[in-house]
Amino acid sequence: MAGTGIVVQKYGGSSVADLERLGIVADKVVATHKAGHRVVVVVSAMGKTTDALLGQARAVDPEPPRRELDMLVSTGERVSMALLSIAIQKRGVEAISFTGSQAGILTDERHFDARIVAVRPQRVEDELAKGKIVIVAGYQGVAASNKEITTLGRGGSDTTAVALAAALNAERCEIYSDVDGVYEADPRVVPDAAHLPFVDYETLQVAAEAGAKVLNAQAVEWARRAGIAIHARHTGQTYVGATPAEGSKQTVVSGALPADARRVRAIASEKGMALARLAGASPLAALSALGEAVTAADLAPRDLSIDGRGGASALFSLLNAPDWMRSRRALQERLGDALVLEEGLATATVVGDGLHGVASPVAGARLAKLLARVGAQLHALVVAPLRVSVVVDQAHVDDVVRALHAAS
Repeated sequence: MAGTGIVVQKYGGSSVADLERLGIVADKVVATHKAGHRVVVVVSAMGKTTDALLGQARAVDPEPPRRELDMLVSTGERVSMALLSIAIQKRGVEAISFTGSQAGILTDERHFDARIVAVRPQRVEDELAKGKIVIVAGYQGVAASNKEITTLGRGGSDTTAVALAAALNAERCEIYSDVDGVYEADPRVVPDAAHLPFVDYETLQVAAEAGAKVLNAQAVEWARRAGIAIHARHTGQTYVGATPAEGSKQTVVSGALPADARRVRAIASEKGMALARLAGASPLAALSALGEAVTAADLAPRDLSIDGRGGASALFSLLNAPDWMRSRRALQERLGDALVLEEGLATATVVGDGLHGVASPVAGARLAKLLARVGAQLHALVVAPLRVSVVVDQAHVDDVVRALHAAS
């Protein structure tokens, strides 16, 4: 047999968008099983199911409670897991499906963007020992303290897959989607962006936190801690074990890279951002007050820092704030007229080594010229280890990404 270890495969929503595609996935899973591997499959909801469920919730109440959203949207993955298990059994191979809680995915108590705190996959291991393929609903778990159903935020099925791979000491984790790995920038925005066959954990985690959509940041963090290699692949391409067939591509995410791979290598962007500013006589006092208000409003900021205007600022992704209007009111009630909120923003982020000089006057002047050339107003500049982010109007972010790619 070609291999006897555990392989965890994750299939995204586009890969199981309809019954025909789900059948193709079933064939790929069965082929991996017949090659001698014990297989665990993590699935997302079919196609745009999650968006449709969120739309229904907001039609009932524009500010739905997060707890009830988790109860609602977690059903999408349960449909996928059951249908895939049925399809695999139809092909003559034993399979069983589990929800996140049945698979032992334990999280904190936070609804809609929970974090996994532990994985106890005893039921998964028991069924693998019986020779079955195990299908697990991605994106969901159960709070360890109160047994509430939780969901893991955008891209959470990636995290489910890698966390399971780590707990099961898997050979590798294969992430299948409608793209064939990681590129220097989103190829839909930058058509000539280069494909990256190898990426290190740290660089990709920072890029994912900045909006790169191929892999979830928490998933990369789990992989880094466990030393699990991630193979990011296209569902429609062919692979033989860990290797792409001729004409196919993948990106391997690991800690061991060729020496020349460590360079400025990625530009990520994210739309749907909001920026909160709080002025104060003492920037540190403003930072403390803003931080306390953000916590009270149940928000998780991308960045919280002292800004260049003598106050503090916090940057939020509204994709992980389904009750943004409620949180917005909580901020305004707590901070009053001192708070300035800007919405309709986006970030463009350069990720990689050697960026410490970007904040210098010379580099800053170059950056200002680049933004002016595409007509983008700079709302904020964030300089952090391995990344530099510019906050601009959402309408201009794709132009900014293309300009940054051309200049790098």
